[in-house]
Amino acid sequence: MKLTLRKPDDFHLHLREGDRMAAVVQDSARWCRRALIMPNLKEPVRSTQAALDYRDEILAALPQGGFEPLMSLYLTDRTTPAEISQAKASGAVVAAKLYPQGATTNSDLGVSHIEGLYPVLEALEKTGMVLCIHGEVTAPEVDIFDREAVFLDQVLDPLVRQFPGLKVVLEHVTTAEGVAFVEAGGPNLAGTLTAHHLLINRNDLLVGGIKPHHYCLPVAKREKHRKALLKAATSGSPKFFLGSDSAPHPQSAKECASGCAGVYTGYALLPYYAAAFESAGALEALEDFASRFGAEFYGLPLNEESLTLVREPYLIPNSLEYGSDALIPFWAGQQVAWKLQ
Repeated sequence: MKLTLRKPDDFHLHLREGDRMAAVVQDSARWCRRALIMPNLKEPVRSTQAALDYRDEILAALPQGGFEPLMSLYLTDRTTPAEISQAKASGAVVAAKLYPQGATTNSDLGVSHIEGLYPVLEALEKTGMVLCIHGEVTAPEVDIFDREAVFLDQVLDPLVRQFPGLKVVLEHVTTAEGVAFVEAGGPNLAGTLTAHHLLINRNDLLVGGIKPHHYCLPVAKREKHRKALLKAATSGSPKFFLGSDSAPHPQSAKECASGCAGVYTGYALLPYYAAAFESAGALEALEDFASRFGAEFYGLPLNEESLTLVREPYLIPNSLEYGSDALIPFWAGQQVAWKLQ
């Protein structure tokens, strides 16, 4: 059995930097024609020039070409409307990323008070750039499994009402509430769905011992939420599209007393998604989800290249080289049913 589809885009990708970026960018280029690159490096990408420099570094690691990094800006309390205008004029920066302060990896410089960012959001709305949101509150009194649902009520609902013309992506949706919120929103609101959130629930993280390589933020939720995500992904709704949130961390930083949040799905990205869609009997819906809906939301032309998956068992390696350390891919040591032809 074969599955041929237009080459996908990934609208949420972490590549890191330096040798570690070079170790993983080939994986993403194998599966995707374009990817929206996340800006939460150790020194966050807060200016247009920094985004252009990072783009050059990524392209230099891919001498064969065929992959286009779409850049994003890391919003802080000090971001200015002028920076948004400059980013738009560059032609290379297509989105701005809102991290609530302390929500995830390298988010300590993120936004502390969303109301203080309103002039920047007005600039985004005016220029047509997309606002990508890590949708979780970080208040200590909110249970980690409830952070997304509380964010929808306290932050995102007032925001989309205040800026109805702003294009907003609720990234890595993990709850039935998140799915319902996106579905009920207007045409300027969309959501990305990761392969790992379509495939695992919180039992896969916690039962039989903690699985550090299944730990990510937002954390995987109950099975009812996974089913809601899978239904959304396979529904044919243009409001949901591929955003892998593939996030590499060295093995030593995952398997330790305070392990980093992030799941590395870049190695076998399309086989993971194919497994999820096949489980729902909806392989025919994968191409639009992976290759059409995201591009249309971002106002980009559809890719002309295609790739073919064959239904043939394939063993995911136990580990990958990652600079001086190792990188453990999602489902390491397990078989997936699909591979690249």
